[in-house]
Amino acid sequence: MGKRGNGEGTISRRKNGGWMAQYYVHTANGRKRKTIYGKTRAEVAKKLARALSQRADGIVFDDQGLTVGEYLDRWLGDVRDTVRKSTHERYKYAIEPHIKPALERIKLKDLTPAHARWFYRERLDSGLAPATVHKLHVVLHKALKAAVADGLIPRNAVAGLKLPRITREEIDPLTEEQARRLLETIRGDRLEALYVLALNTGMRQGELLALKWDDVDLERGVLHVRRTLTHADKAYVLGEPKTNKSRRTIRLTTGAITALRAHLSRQLEEMERMGSLYQPGGLIFATETGTIINPSNLRNRSFKPLLKKAGLPPIRFHDLRHTCATLLLSKDVNPKVVSEMLGHSSISVTLDIYSHLLPDMQEKAAKALEEALS
Repeated sequence: MGKRGNGEGTISRRKNGGWMAQYYVHTANGRKRKTIYGKTRAEVAKKLARALSQRADGIVFDDQGLTVGEYLDRWLGDVRDTVRKSTHERYKYAIEPHIKPALERIKLKDLTPAHARWFYRERLDSGLAPATVHKLHVVLHKALKAAVADGLIPRNAVAGLKLPRITREEIDPLTEEQARRLLETIRGDRLEALYVLALNTGMRQGELLALKWDDVDLERGVLHVRRTLTHADKAYVLGEPKTNKSRRTIRLTTGAITALRAHLSRQLEEMERMGSLYQPGGLIFATETGTIINPSNLRNRSFKPLLKKAGLPPIRFHDLRHTCATLLLSKDVNPKVVSEMLGHSSISVTLDIYSHLLPDMQEKAAKALEEALS
């Protein structure tokens, strides 16, 4: 066998009788020597030929000896400035208390689908909901996808894994009569306009609490959703909407406009009463000092007592959004219009969530056709 050229690799006999080959690759950290082992010269020669071919094609995998934990720490740092702060916080929450404790000591190159499958099973057994396990999977998949793109590993160990089935949570909207009862109960409440908007627009809680007066045109009767409340560094801040479709313009009802006008008058009185203690930030719904309302305080100190006062079941605040959607669909409003109003990413999301209404809608459609053709 002729002498190989520089960098083409060398094959030699080991002291224990086996064989080895050494060659060089270029990594992000410079030139690095790689070693291949085998029982026979032919076996090593075959492995070396494959390795040199991959090197020529640019397929060089070198995880630099990183463990999964070390790599995830590096990845978190790399993506910090490429995603929203709240998104980075979610990544960190998935990694720090969940993924790292279970997988951090495994070498990145040694991570297998079996490891991930065990991790998901262990998280389910610990009491996490299937939906939460899905979120952990999304973060782990993103991180490993980046490792593949960087040439650290040849494949994503969690790609294609079968995940636990998510049982869709039953929505619990108010009936038309119950919605009217709530509106009667909140009349005169400091946050009456917030609940009126929730029922009349289907806006998310975070979107409502992030609204500013600049987002509303009371003369034209329109509202622009431009931001939402996010949680970052253990505090609530104003951030980007959930998705691109979440940025939207909503036509206001007469009742919503009236409630907002009354709310503005009340807020101006509060500002005058508080004087220099008031922190003007332009928020429509704020504390008495002008600061962001904590969503937990809103639910526990305002929403739950109002439900009890109205004699209504203990629903979630998010069910007001469902109430708006179900009332619209039950009145035969086009699902496409409802989807755009709610800020869903697509009409299929709307139809999937509210599919329980479809049989009734189809019955109405059949009757309409009968009337039209009879």
